[in-house]
Amino acid sequence: MLLVVSRLAHSGVLWEGEVLPLAAALQMKRGSVLYRDVWFDKPPLVPAVYLLWGASIGPVGRIAGAVYAWIVCLLGGAVAERLWTRREGYVGAALFAFFLTFDIHSSVLPLAADLLLLAPHLVAILFAIRRRPFWCGVAAGVGLLFNTKAVFVLAACAVFVWPGLLPLVGGFLLPNLAAVLWMWHIGALEAWIDQAWRWPALYAGSPVVANPVANGVVRTLNWLGFHAVIVIGAASAWWRERNWRFVAWVVVAYFGVVLGWRFFPRYFFLLLPALAIPAARGLAATRSKVVAAVAVASVLVPLIRFTPRYVSIQGWSDLAMDRDSQESARLVLRNAPANATLYVWGYRPELFVYTGLKPATPYLDSQALTGVPADRHLTQSTVVLTKGTREAREELARSGADVVIDGLSMYNPELAMDRYAELRGWIAGYREVGRTSGTVVYVRK
Repeated sequence: MLLVVSRLAHSGVLWEGEVLPLAAALQMKRGSVLYRDVWFDKPPLVPAVYLLWGASIGPVGRIAGAVYAWIVCLLGGAVAERLWTRREGYVGAALFAFFLTFDIHSSVLPLAADLLLLAPHLVAILFAIRRRPFWCGVAAGVGLLFNTKAVFVLAACAVFVWPGLLPLVGGFLLPNLAAVLWMWHIGALEAWIDQAWRWPALYAGSPVVANPVANGVVRTLNWLGFHAVIVIGAASAWWRERNWRFVAWVVVAYFGVVLGWRFFPRYFFLLLPALAIPAARGLAATRSKVVAAVAVASVLVPLIRFTPRYVSIQGWSDLAMDRDSQESARLVLRNAPANATLYVWGYRPELFVYTGLKPATPYLDSQALTGVPADRHLTQSTVVLTKGTREAREELARSGADVVIDGLSMYNPELAMDRYAELRGWIAGYREVGRTSGTVVYVRK
């Protein structure tokens, strides 16, 4: 009930992490082929999940998110119970429920790649502790189709199933070989490699801040402080049982967090199971009143801080762009011709969701046209990707989009559409019909 109620409070908004998968899922629902017809820089199962409920938004989408979080809680409890007793299972499930509710909202609410890896991660560990290395590998391999950081899940599983590495690797390769064959069959293999592998590799190799090490230290300490209850519980379990495998699990998972040197809150989902599972043991088995009191006090911090924010979310600054997109969508629908096609300059995929208009090109945002990743293009203009960007702009100029929404130029004039030779003549064929605080809406003359 906690998972459902907390998510229904957010039925009227979309968070950044879910808008691109939603927009891509809508195109898949219409018959488009991912990567071949829709440019998408994440693994294929991320948007595919949204098709399970028809890529619906509002209460349906939020209930789906609550169901997924509930499954994660059940899996977390099952792992802890298998390792110890039912008491640890209950504590483990409760810990996952708590942090999948009161963690950073932009992380726990969208069903994005990092959150979606949680279930395969826990399934893989469950098979690992049951000494089923092949099925452990299969679960981790399915995880790779949600998030490339599943390779760290595989490494953690290797610690638990040693020396059964051969069936582990075989299981890991099986679903991914099937995915390769399927992509080849539908003519999307090369595009999949370019969009979901090469582009993220370039992205990961270009830190977004000037001093990523200092940024990483600060953000790691902040996360550990916010999740102090599982840090305390895990430390208690390590001290009690001296099981080096759990320590190795944390180390491997943290390497996955460090990869790319960004330390966004959602990246720490890779670390959450590695701490929450032993924490269930430490908290359930502790007889120290001091440890119990400190653990309870550490839970009260996120509880007190975030519970009131579920009552009213309209004033949140991190939802300002979503409110602006809703206003822009209403403006478009008042001015768009029947059966119009849409192109959005910038990273505002939610506009395809709110307007329901078909995209004029395969590009649901402008990353592939500017070469500047979306995590920085509002303030920076350093190009990361060069291959194919000019061709993508030329394709946009040929598209004949009926409506164009510019959601980037007002934030970063260096990336305005008229700065590109391929687009100057094209954008001159449009007239402005209105603007919001963050977008300009054009229709074709």
